[in-house]
Amino acid sequence: MAEAGSIDEVIARLSEIVDRAEADGSRLGYFPALYRKVTARVDHEIRRGTFDDGERMTRLDVAFANRYLEAFELHRTGRPPTRSWDTAFRTTGRWWPIVLQHLLLGINAHINLDLGIAAAQTAPGAALPALRGDFDRINGILASMVGEVQQELAQVWTALRWFNRHLGDGQRVLINFSMERARAHAWSVAEQLAATPPADWPAAIERLDLDVAGLAALVLRPGPVTAVVTKVVRIGERGTVGEIVRLLR
Repeated sequence: MAEAGSIDEVIARLSEIVDRAEADGSRLGYFPALYRKVTARVDHEIRRGTFDDGERMTRLDVAFANRYLEAFELHRTGRPPTRSWDTAFRTTGRWWPIVLQHLLLGINAHINLDLGIAAAQTAPGAALPALRGDFDRINGILASMVGEVQQELAQVWTALRWFNRHLGDGQRVLINFSMERARAHAWSVAEQLAATPPADWPAAIERLDLDVAGLAALVLRPGPVTAVVTKVVRIGERGTVGEIVRLLR
């Protein structure tokens, strides 16, 4: 399948994936449902002039999305994507991970691996430092959406409403801090690739992918105490897979 050439085309393709997943009752729709919403928000901010270079940001957004779309197509057609995406996709067939774990697996693969690669492709070599300001502005957009996602997940696991009500600010700080750490890692990846000869990129990306796949394993097996908590959450989650996909979109 040819790469998407515009943000509108990215959103259309994400919508197709989400529509199919909702109809099939597939957890493959969880991450793209959230990602479509984020992409639409970024597009809105580009159009209103939030970024220093809207055209460059559009190219970054499309290159970034194509990393996910390519990985999804490889998985759909029975071919192996990167290890980190392979873990995220294969896990969608399992019952025990909670919705948040499925989302985190997708976020891990897409931000910790794909984002840095897309940034280095969009602003190669010496052009990369000029991208930093707009790159960092994405954090503010993501932070503004944390509360919205919390409210959606609270409809899946009703006990989360109590946490949102009593610990909302603390949770948002923690989530935003985690996202900022992930994006800081992504910028580090971009810097590494910017200093790497293009011929050596495949080997460098493979090494990075091994590290990110290791983080995915921690999301799935976070330790005995957290594992018990996630099982309690999973038992309390409500709604069919299709209903959750519809909620996240």
